[in-house]
Amino acid sequence: MENKEEMLKIERSIGYILRIGVIVSATIILIGMILLFFQPATGQVPLNSLTLIMHELVQLNGEAFVMLGLFCLILTPVLRVVVSIFAFAKEKDYLYVFITIIVLIVLIIGMSFGLVEK
Repeated sequence: MENKEEMLKIERSIGYILRIGVIVSATIILIGMILLFFQPATGQVPLNSLTLIMHELVQLNGEAFVMLGLFCLILTPVLRVVVSIFAFAKEKDYLYVFITIIVLIVLIIGMSFGLVEK
């Protein structure tokens, strides 16, 4: 009985992580849309790196807020995979720990290829 209660707690916390990630992402994107409404995008600088996005956030660039919101939205399921690794390890279900680590590695490799500039 205790094992089922622990799993329910873990599933709830994963659900909270997903909800919070989506809410935070939507809020950041909404702030960016409001900023873009008052100060339209110039499109002069492509926001294709995290350091450039952070630099533009300081200048209250709406495009940078939208890009940061999208970045947070992409990271939300990745965080879920990380939490799942710990959940499976706590259950001592090492096959699923191994499979989930492989999924995380594939996600990291995919995101790394996305960061490479041509």
